[in-house]
Amino acid sequence: MINYLSISGFVQAATLQNCRISDLVLEQQASQLEQTQQQVYQTMEESFHVMQQAVLDGVYPDLRSTSGLTGGAAFQMKCAVDEGKNICGPFFGSAMVKALAVSELNAAMGKIVAAPTAGSCGILPAAVLTMMEQHHLPEDTAIRALFTASAIGMVIAQNASISGAEGGCQAECGSASAMAAGALVEMAGGSPQQVSHACAIALKNILGLVCDPVAGLVEIPCIKRNAMGTANAFVAAELALAGIQSAIPADEVIIAMKRVGDAMPSSLRETAEGGLAQTPTGRKLQAQIFGG
Repeated sequence: MINYLSISGFVQAATLQNCRISDLVLEQQASQLEQTQQQVYQTMEESFHVMQQAVLDGVYPDLRSTSGLTGGAAFQMKCAVDEGKNICGPFFGSAMVKALAVSELNAAMGKIVAAPTAGSCGILPAAVLTMMEQHHLPEDTAIRALFTASAIGMVIAQNASISGAEGGCQAECGSASAMAAGALVEMAGGSPQQVSHACAIALKNILGLVCDPVAGLVEIPCIKRNAMGTANAFVAAELALAGIQSAIPADEVIIAMKRVGDAMPSSLRETAEGGLAQTPTGRKLQAQIFGG
């Protein structure tokens, strides 16, 4: 029985059995939940469809968060992409639209999949859906990649944290980015070892990222960090698929993230007592919403 204590455990088992990490996770989850693999797959398929709908709902031009602080960025990005005005073209632009759309929908109290958290909900769907659409991959490939992503998230949760209040934004957007990077590699036909390297690279790139929500709300800077986390996932996946390895193994990077999170002052762990939340504009926005 595969546990969720290490990335290397999944890599070794998948290599030994000459299968994908997602195959192992699907089989293990079916056994643990006492369900058929088809039942477990259908549950993930439902989550996948929620992700798709969240993208559609999140690009509505008049979408606004309850606070009124955010909304409409996904629509603006979509217009730029549709008009050919974005620098990196439709592939990258489409990913940015999706990341913004899902995270803005979350701020507007819409239905999303916490992957692994609500604050980082735009990264995994943006990466997976863009990869599927731009490379014309079957939906099954995307759904199965979510199992690989979930395994990475479980290992991080077991050994470090996926909570901004505990480990800073590295634990939320960082974890989501690592999950997305691993999913992208599997979707591209990469090896389990390359999945592990992509996970490690993605986490290393966001190591130390603080959680400093303005007014304590999951909006500023969280929404734009979802776009950044998506970009990071593609960078990590590209490097790993090119054969570039992480000098530090994924499991060691996860432990390092845990130690960095533990060393962060409370002011930088979702308390809104430091970072961007305590800039003059950050304090002004807080007063605007909650009063003096």
